[in-house]
Amino acid sequence: MFQFIQQQKDLAVLLTQMEQCSTYALDTEFIKVDTLYPKLGVCQINCNGQIALLDGAALDLEQFWQKVFTAQQNIFHACGEDIDLIYHYADQKPLKNVFDTQIAMAFLGHGLQVSYQNALKTCLNIDIDKDQTRSDWLARPLSQEQINYAANDVLYLTKLADTLKHDLQRKGLYQYVLEDCQNLTKEIAIETPLTELYTDIGNYRHSRRELMQLQQLSIWREQITKAMNQPRSFVLKNTTMLDLVEKNPRNNFQLAQVKDIRPNVVREHGKTILDLLKFLPPEDEWPLRMARPVKNNSK
Repeated sequence: MFQFIQQQKDLAVLLTQMEQCSTYALDTEFIKVDTLYPKLGVCQINCNGQIALLDGAALDLEQFWQKVFTAQQNIFHACGEDIDLIYHYADQKPLKNVFDTQIAMAFLGHGLQVSYQNALKTCLNIDIDKDQTRSDWLARPLSQEQINYAANDVLYLTKLADTLKHDLQRKGLYQYVLEDCQNLTKEIAIETPLTELYTDIGNYRHSRRELMQLQQLSIWREQITKAMNQPRSFVLKNTTMLDLVEKNPRNNFQLAQVKDIRPNVVREHGKTILDLLKFLPPEDEWPLRMARPVKNNSK
C-alpha cells in the first residue's frame, strides 16, 4: 500500500509519478527538542492514492520541495509546523497553494482546532490510532507502528479534503478558506525584524531604558540561537530577559542570581550580557514607551 523511500533512485521514480498528479496530500514528522530548527524525520505524501514515506534523514529532497511549490494544491491538516519546516528545508517562501482541512473544519462550524483524528471520525467515520505522536522520528529503523502511523496521516487526507471542499462549495465558503490558508502561509513566511523582537517580551510597564536593553538582548539572542541552532530558551528565556532588565546585574555573581539563567550561559556569555545591559546607544535612539492595553468595557 505504501513504501518507505530511503534511496535517491527510488525518490527519482516518485518525482516522475508526481508529474502526473496536480494535488498532493502531505504531512511531516520531525523532532524539535534541542534545536531552533526542526529535524525532518519523515515526509509523507499521498499522490493519486499512492502513499510514500520519505526518509528526511537520508534523502536530498531539493527537487521534491520544488514540486511541492509548483503543485496545483497541497493538502495538509493543521499545516503551521509543516509549513515552517518546509520553508526551512526548501529555503523558499511563501507556499501559496495550500488547502488546510483544519481551517476548512473551522469554516464549517466544527471548532478552531479540530484534530486530524477527530476530523476523520466526524466527516468520514474513520478511526485512526495516534499513539505514535511523540515517537523518535530520527531513529532507524522505524517501527512498523511508526510507519503505519505516518502513512495513516495522509492515507485518508485527500478523501477528507474532497468531502470538506464539497460542503464548502455548497455553502459558498471554499474561496474564503483558500484565502485564509494563503494568509496563514504568508504570515508564517514573515520574519520579525531583529530590532522589533523585543516587542514580544516587553510591555508598557518597562521604561525606555529597559526596552532598549531588551532590544539589545533580543537581537543578540536571535543571532546566537541561529548560529548555534539552539532553542531560544536554551540561551535566555523571555522571563529571564525580563528579570535581567529589572535587576540590572553589574557582575557575574549578580548575574547568576537572575531567574532561570543557566550556569553555562553565565560562564560563556556573562560578559557579553552585562555589556549589553550597560552600554546603550544614545538616548534618542531608545524605543518609545509601549502603549497600555486598551480596556474593553463593553458587556
